Amino acid sequence: MTAPTPVEDVSIGGEAIRLGQFVKFAGILDSGGDVKEAIIDGFVTVNGEVDRRRGRQLQIGDVVGFEGRRVRVRP
Repeated sequence: MTAPTPVEDVSIGGEAIRLGQFVKFAGILDSGGDVKEAIIDGFVTVNGEVDRRRGRQLQIGDVVGFEGRRVRVRP
């Protein structure tokens, strides 16, 4: 049995942020074009579920995943 992937915490300095902004802000992907493509193509998850909406409002505690990396939204 493999250990679950550790979750990194990234502080956003507020209460909410949009999914597309967070993926870039957290350094998960570097360019806005790559972020847009990854989200639309269904490679990004929020709390374990695929979400294809770049504008989805993330809340504190949400976990965003991409290619095995998991990042939690922190204030």
